[in-house]
Amino acid sequence: MYRLRPWGPRDAERLLSAFAEPELAWQSPEVPATTDEALEWIDRQRAAAEAGSSFGFAVTAGEDVALGHVQVSVTSRVHGLGWVSYWTHADARGRGAATAAVPLAAERVFAETDLFRLELGHRLNNPASCLVALRSGFRPEGIERRKLRYGDERFDTGTHARLRTDPATRLSVAVCGV
Repeated sequence: MYRLRPWGPRDAERLLSAFAEPELAWQSPEVPATTDEALEWIDRQRAAAEAGSSFGFAVTAGEDVALGHVQVSVTSRVHGLGWVSYWTHADARGRGAATAAVPLAAERVFAETDLFRLELGHRLNNPASCLVALRSGFRPEGIERRKLRYGDERFDTGTHARLRTDPATRLSVAVCGV
């Protein structure tokens, strides 16, 4: 069974090993490379949650090792909007961690904040992320051309959203082209 918990100092080495993977580092705005930087990243997660601007969680299973990360960042308090992002450690991919974590985070944020709409986007060349979105109950809303930029490259983005009033049900994966 998967669960969410706050990141803690004991997770620093696991965080570093996750960000050592080039694919994850390439997509991340900040990449901790030392234990001190990992601890600072963890502290920023805590501070953002205390400020109510972002809610990031370590995804764990029975052994309590961080398998990944899911985060809801508040993008507009006026409109009650949040942006969902997630990643999994290379050794945890394909085990359902992200698919379990995203709806857990959505339900928690809907219960504990005034956010009404959660949005997420994925590169169109990342069908696994599309599957996570659909299996987490995020409805597809369209394609935003060249929205995401990683390095010098821009990517078309599949956009999904879940409303507070939407049921937490899995959606058809045919949309992802798989």
